[in-house]
Amino acid sequence: MTGSTETPQPPHTAAPPPAAGKPSRATPQARRSDATRGAILAAARERFASDGYERATIRAIAKDARIDPSMVMRYFGSKEGLFAAAVTLELRLPDLTRVPPDEVGRAMVGHFLGLWEENEELTAVLRVGVTNQAGAERMQDVFRDQLLPVARQVCPDPEQVPARAALCAAQLLGLALTRYVLRLPPARALTREELVAWLGPTVQRYLTAPNP
Repeated sequence: MTGSTETPQPPHTAAPPPAAGKPSRATPQARRSDATRGAILAAARERFASDGYERATIRAIAKDARIDPSMVMRYFGSKEGLFAAAVTLELRLPDLTRVPPDEVGRAMVGHFLGLWEENEELTAVLRVGVTNQAGAERMQDVFRDQLLPVARQVCPDPEQVPARAALCAAQLLGLALTRYVLRLPPARALTREELVAWLGPTVQRYLTAPNP
C-alpha cells in the first residue's frame, strides 16, 4: 500500500521592509507641486531678463507659465519673493591672491562698480533686499558664499574675516544704494576713477590693515 505524499510548501515570508534611509517615492501631488514651482521660476527668469524687474508683472509671468496668477502668489508670496528665488547672482569676484597686496582695495571697488553698471539685477536685488525677507536672505547667501571666501584670501587674521568682509559689504552696498537705488545726484556725479580713488583705500584698510 502506497501512502499519499504531499508536496511540501515553502514557509510564508513577509515582504522585506524598506531599506533604512531610502527616500520614499514622491507622491503625484508633490511632483505636480515641484513642476509648477519650476515652471514659475523658469518663466520668471525669462520675464525678468527681458522686461527688467520693474516692468515684469505677476500676471505676465503666470501667463508664460500657463497658470493662474494666484498660484504664483501661493508659492512665492509676492513679486519680491519670486524675484529673490528666481534670480541667480554671480559676482565673479577676482582672485585677490593674484593682485598686488597694496591694490586689493582698488581692485574690489573697481570690480563692484563694473558689476553695478552692467547688471540691473544686482540693483533690483539690493532694492528688494532692504524691504523683503526673501531678498535679504538672498543677499546674505551672496555674502556668505561669495564675499567671505575672497576676503579670506587677504585678511591677516582668519578670525576677523567675517567682520572685515561685513565692513567691505557696508562700504560697497552703501555706494550702490546711494548711487543706483536712491540715485543721489552727488553720488552719481562722481566718476569711476574718483570712486576708486576715494573708496579703494578704505576697502584696502578693512581687508588688510592690522586690527585697530
